[in-house]
Amino acid sequence: MTHVVTEPCIRCRYTDCVEDCPVDCFHLGPVFVAIDPGTCIDCGLCVAACPVGAILHADLLPDAQKDFLGLNARLAKLWPRITRRQPGLPDADQWRNRTDKRPWLED
Repeated sequence: MTHVVTEPCIRCRYTDCVEDCPVDCFHLGPVFVAIDPGTCIDCGLCVAACPVGAILHADLLPDAQKDFLGLNARLAKLWPRITRRQPGLPDADQWRNRTDKRPWLED
C-alpha cells in the first residue's frame, strides 16, 4: 500500500515530509502536496514529519478521506516532483486547524 496526504494539508502545504522521504514521492501543487502511490515504498517516515498530521496510511483512511487516495495519484501525475523542503504557504498558520478545506484544493 501507500501513504496518502489528506485534507489537513490543504492551504498549509508544509513540506517537512519531503526531506524525510527516501524515494522522492512528493509532488508540489498550488496549495497541497501529493504522494505518488507508484513511488511510495510505505516506509512511513513522512507521517511523523508532517506538522498537521495530514499523512495517513491508505489502510487507515477514515471514510471521509478515502477519496484522497485517488486524488493523490491523479495530482502526482500533474504536479512537479519536490525533493527539498520549502516554506509553508504565507497564511498556513491561519489554515492549520481549519476543517472542511476541500473546496480550496486546486489542480
